[in-house]
Amino acid sequence: MAPSIVIGIAGGTASGKTTLAKKLISESAEFGTAILRLDDYYRDRPELSYAEKEKLNYDHPDSFDVDLLVSHLIALKKGKTIEHPVYDFVNHARSTKTVVVHPAPVIILEGIMIFAIEKIRKQCDFRIFVDTPADIRLLRRIQRDIEERGRALDSVIEQYLSTVRPMHDSFVEPSKIYADIIVPEGGYNRNATDLLLTKIEALVQANDSFKK
Repeated sequence: MAPSIVIGIAGGTASGKTTLAKKLISESAEFGTAILRLDDYYRDRPELSYAEKEKLNYDHPDSFDVDLLVSHLIALKKGKTIEHPVYDFVNHARSTKTVVVHPAPVIILEGIMIFAIEKIRKQCDFRIFVDTPADIRLLRRIQRDIEERGRALDSVIEQYLSTVRPMHDSFVEPSKIYADIIVPEGGYNRNATDLLLTKIEALVQANDSFKK
């Protein structure tokens, strides 16, 4: 049996990657899709105090459990079910909960660093980079981190200036060269979404293992 098709969606923080992933999943449900998010694969650091965890650079490629993610992608491609971790952003720790993911014809992998990390990039059959202006991304990140992750405004701004922006310039932006297609505004770009859905359909139809 041929492996699943892995669609990688990368881009800067709050660029619209998740919105695009959700739209592709909801509108390609007939093919069968599964999703993995790089954010769930932050390394667990139980040996550190909360104060020490707050000082970590979460925007560097080394912050992620790359080997675990790659092993899960390989397992899904082989038709095996996996349980991926869930990261608790409020407490800076891996949750005790896991999420069961079954193999599917299309696996969508979403995350800021997935093209910057070679081991992960090589697992992607088709690569999409979401390109959104920095000022829009910053405003979205502030809103998200305050409303969804319980962060204070000063903390969000300090992190953005000290690690998010420098790491974006060092790793995320340069990884754009590995993209097969660059999508302005991600899931908010209706025309691009339609074109991507057509591409996904073509990839699935070309994969003999999932033809009916």
